[in-house]
Amino acid sequence: MKNKYALYLILLALSYSCSYVSEEDLIDATPLPEVVTYQANVKSIIDNNCIACHNNPPINGAPISLTTFNDVKNAIENNGLIGRISSTDLAFSMPFGGPRLPQNLIDIVVKWEQDGLLEN
Repeated sequence: MKNKYALYLILLALSYSCSYVSEEDLIDATPLPEVVTYQANVKSIIDNNCIACHNNPPINGAPISLTTFNDVKNAIENNGLIGRISSTDLAFSMPFGGPRLPQNLIDIVVKWEQDGLLEN
């Protein structure tokens, strides 16, 4: 009988400790900047998420460096960087082996390309 009450209390505690998080709670609703530039918006994304492997020289099997404006611009124009960070296939997406970048950061990089890959 004691085990039955203990089990009931544990289940009750677990049911109240769970929370519901909707998809809307997980999406950053911060509007994109009017004009996205490398220095103001993209550099910090690259530095925080890519430089660990895409340094100069690249390590851990990374094929290219992403340490400068020209490196990142070239990666978007010629190496499919946006496709890699946008991919939902974990074997193909970047950062490699980690969780996919949050969509709001991907949107900034996409908007940077749409705005003309401006440096400043």
